[in-house]
Amino acid sequence: MPWLHEAWQSLQKRLAENRLPHALLVTGERGVGKRMFADGLAALLICEQPASDSDNGHQPCGVCKQCELVSAGTHPDIRIYTPEKSRMIKVDQVRALSSFAVSSPQVGQRKIAIIDRADQLNINSANALLKTLEEPSDDVVLILLQESGRPVLPTIRSRCQNLLIAIPDGDAAARWLAAEVMKLDEADQPSAELCGKALALSGNAPRLAYEYLTSDFLTQRDQALAQFRQFMKGQLTVGEAAKPFKAMGLEGALWLFEGWAADLARITAGGSPRDTDAADMLGYLAKFNPPWRAHQILALIHEARSAGVYNVNPELEAVRLLIAWQDLMPRKRASA
Repeated sequence: MPWLHEAWQSLQKRLAENRLPHALLVTGERGVGKRMFADGLAALLICEQPASDSDNGHQPCGVCKQCELVSAGTHPDIRIYTPEKSRMIKVDQVRALSSFAVSSPQVGQRKIAIIDRADQLNINSANALLKTLEEPSDDVVLILLQESGRPVLPTIRSRCQNLLIAIPDGDAAARWLAAEVMKLDEADQPSAELCGKALALSGNAPRLAYEYLTSDFLTQRDQALAQFRQFMKGQLTVGEAAKPFKAMGLEGALWLFEGWAADLARITAGGSPRDTDAADMLGYLAKFNPPWRAHQILALIHEARSAGVYNVNPELEAVRLLIAWQDLMPRKRASA
């Protein structure tokens, strides 16, 4: 992915100057390729004889024993920690990471731990991670991934070197997405119009756009938008309006609501929305609401996302947010 080149070059410079940190915090928007970047870095750091490339710096050789294990997905010195059913990384997972960090490498010269995602460490697991960050072993590298806009404890951030992966420009994102969809079976290849729609909704995050195109998200989103419109006009009950959002799951529903709220904030500030299908509805709301009302909705969405750790009911959260949205509609004045 060409837009990763700048971040990769920055990392290559640190390696050349022997400034590789024991902990690296990689930040970027959802769907920009943070995990792919982390996997590539882990492969490079574990390789026995990295090859040099004039354009891309050092790369894994692909033929040594370490690279073979990485390719097979069975390298014992690379561990990946991701949120479990609670949508959070639990303290037991971090304790396992800590044990891994102080143990000896099994087949390589160093150990790599990828935390995907560090912004979903709960308070207990974050505090448990601090000891490993404060007293790192010489042969371990931690790669923490953070989604932009999702907080990481300052005590963790301060113990990592930061690396930002930027969103590509529209042309680069479109070229990559077009190349990827061409790899699909001909019957499954989406139209150029759908690709453009997916890119717009993803904010030009190519991997997220690809995920939209190869899942039911766009269909579910269209259904949710249609129900949302009817609800805002008083033509549908809140329970009926919440059903398509429930079908999307909590994170999908919150992502959609968040995009609309951000678009509302853009419109009230004189900007243009990303979701052009919802532009007329959001433009109407912008006429009757000050900018802070959009940020109020965003705050409610962030609350719902934080509550996700407790396995809240997606339908109830959708109902709560739909009612908040309906409060933005202008009130009819009672006749004299």
